[in-house]
Amino acid sequence: MVLPSHAARPMRSRKSSLRTRRGSPGRVGRHAGALFAGAVAASCTASALAAQANAEHEVDVAALRPRAPVPIARISETIEVDGVVNEPVWETIDPLPLFIMSPTHGGEQTERTEIRLAHDDRYLYVSGRMYDSDPDGIRVNTFYRDSYSGDDLFSFVIDSYNDYETALWFGTTPAGVRQDRSISNDAEFSGDLPPFNQDWNAHWTVRTTRNGEGWFAEFRIPFSTLGFQAEGDEVTMGITIYRYIGRKNERQVYPPIAREWGRLAFMKPSQTQRVTLREVRPTAPIHVTPYALGGLRRTPVLREPADAAAYWATEQDRTTEPGVDLKYSPSSNLAIDLTVNTDFAQVEADEQQVNLTRFSLFFPEKRQFFQERSSTFDFGTGGFTDRVFFSRRVGLERGELVRIYGGARVVGRMGGLDYGLLNMQTAPAGERSGENVGVMRVKQQVLNPYSFVGGIVATRLGRNGEDNVAYGVDTQIRPLGNEWVTLTWAQTFDERVNERNPLDAGLFRVRWERRTDRGLSYNLYYRRVGPDYTPRLGFQLRSDFTLFGGEVAHTWLQGPTASLNTVTLSVMGESYYRNADVTPESQSIRPELELAFKSGSRIAAYSNTQFEDIRTPFRITGLSIAPGEYWFREVGVDWMLPRTAIFRGDIRTTVGSFYDGRRAGLIFNPMWSVSRYLEIGGGYEVNRIEFPDRGEAATTQLGRVRLAFALNPQVSFSTFAQYNNLDERMSINARFRYHFREGTDLWVVYNEGLNFDRERGFDPRLPWSAGRNVMVKYSHTFSW
Repeated sequence: MVLPSHAARPMRSRKSSLRTRRGSPGRVGRHAGALFAGAVAASCTASALAAQANAEHEVDVAALRPRAPVPIARISETIEVDGVVNEPVWETIDPLPLFIMSPTHGGEQTERTEIRLAHDDRYLYVSGRMYDSDPDGIRVNTFYRDSYSGDDLFSFVIDSYNDYETALWFGTTPAGVRQDRSISNDAEFSGDLPPFNQDWNAHWTVRTTRNGEGWFAEFRIPFSTLGFQAEGDEVTMGITIYRYIGRKNERQVYPPIAREWGRLAFMKPSQTQRVTLREVRPTAPIHVTPYALGGLRRTPVLREPADAAAYWATEQDRTTEPGVDLKYSPSSNLAIDLTVNTDFAQVEADEQQVNLTRFSLFFPEKRQFFQERSSTFDFGTGGFTDRVFFSRRVGLERGELVRIYGGARVVGRMGGLDYGLLNMQTAPAGERSGENVGVMRVKQQVLNPYSFVGGIVATRLGRNGEDNVAYGVDTQIRPLGNEWVTLTWAQTFDERVNERNPLDAGLFRVRWERRTDRGLSYNLYYRRVGPDYTPRLGFQLRSDFTLFGGEVAHTWLQGPTASLNTVTLSVMGESYYRNADVTPESQSIRPELELAFKSGSRIAAYSNTQFEDIRTPFRITGLSIAPGEYWFREVGVDWMLPRTAIFRGDIRTTVGSFYDGRRAGLIFNPMWSVSRYLEIGGGYEVNRIEFPDRGEAATTQLGRVRLAFALNPQVSFSTFAQYNNLDERMSINARFRYHFREGTDLWVVYNEGLNFDRERGFDPRLPWSAGRNVMVKYSHTFSW
């Protein structure tokens, strides 16, 4: 079965779905395991010696960081944001002292950089002079908004609420391409929800210029976009700012950050430098964005007249829709959004994925309305998918769009309290009545800036006895050092389920973790989910189980002369037990060795041994899996090329047994920056599954091609085509965008499905086109 999915996770945290064969691991598994163990022993011995030999080169970062908050210059002069950086006021401000974070931590700066900060009543200003001894070597690989293709970068992270957990990230390339995203959970991939939301967009301004000396940039960020809390006439925020030189993999950062926080330390709100601003008086802007949508859809329909042969006819539907969105920030720490007849026609199609498990696939949210401060509504209950509230449950039914009449969202902060309110009303769809969806989420900071106590209520109310209510309470405490403790309880009430007791309709979770990329780290967890726990507004991968699991890792930091940056050895293990009889349902253990190079590439080798007790038969890619107990093992290698390379990507190979058979798999996701105007990307996934004892076999293939053409930051065109051999169908999603300014866009979107196997037992045979539609959408933002 092939379904679309955007699920992504970092290499170390990725939990493999490949298995080895039933019974003993077999000769291949034993030999691979021996080789893996030998490689681990040799690598760890060498790494330990290298780490010891280079210990004297470690930089005392704490001594370099300012202990007190750093004041940002308040200015009264006008700054013209044109990217020239020639206003006299900039010369009155000292540039920030920069620290080399990569390729060698604490190394020498190879190119001169001057970064300055300033502010007035309404805006934060950031300027950068990125001098370069080789101007022709400055990387500009794409004009695409929010796309990183190994370009040079000038970026900064702002913890505007000074909460050490959430932040906003702004950046640009030498071509002036805008990049922004939101950050949550201190940028930690700790087994819960992904901490980055790159689909978040905001109102702000940046301009860049280039000459023979290098490139230059100026930012103007409205304080109304950031949100903040003032204490008297003073505002405290956190900021990390950096320049990245793509061809050298050189990252110049302020402030200095210790290596133990990992390769994404520059994105962590907890590691930002505290800064102060005086007499900030932002406006209360109102942004009103009406839109008009027109479209034509053609769908093949089978006609079966009584006196003639069946034939395929084409139904044609025209669409004309108006709508409006409103955004209002009455204060610096409150944002209100209203939407009427919400539409998401311009959202890119979901990526398909081959499902080789007995569980549902996860489809991440990409619709813009749900991106604003979305981390406020996060309430993870385990893994990268499970949660009490999942916004894709709103306005989507079995993958089909459902009209949203409208809704409202309020997101704000008072003191140490974060809160979010959401209410949406959908139209009837098929046999399902119209629904009202409501969510309330609160989080109160306690004990220290890194700890909170919170709660959530999520309701999904229909007219046909389809009411579902979920509530939860959670706390995250940092008791000392790098230790973190998480406790979560959630319970549901559903009219279609006869809940026997709170434990059966509830979920409980406890987790203890040590967050560091130096030395020993761990993530130990326990979770119990009852048989009646049904969060119909959320996502729950599996139910009625008790889980004991954890990951223990050790990371060796390499010295300045080594080609490696870090070496990590980890072991992950999980045991799922059925609640009814406390028998094991799934068990796995996965040792892994990861080598991270200073060039930016990474290689990971692993061995995964898994046990599955199947009591209900199911099918995978047309092959049946019978009830029984299965032991299987896989070995695999993941190789990720440097993201700064013109040709980049990742390759993942696996081989091993699979239930009572065997499987080999290959995933290749290349990306080629042909020029700054054109990028060609794609992916190819192939799996060969064989059950020799049953004489059954299948090969799955999934291919993707993505073309992204951008004439400049305003004009872009993309085409995304996918094909899989299970459905024998290709889907095409083409999008043209003219971006006039932030909030004002013209979109032309074309979608079509093509049947490659037209015979497939149908008479008459299937039409070549499985359906097509074209839509034109124009939105215009008025701001006051």
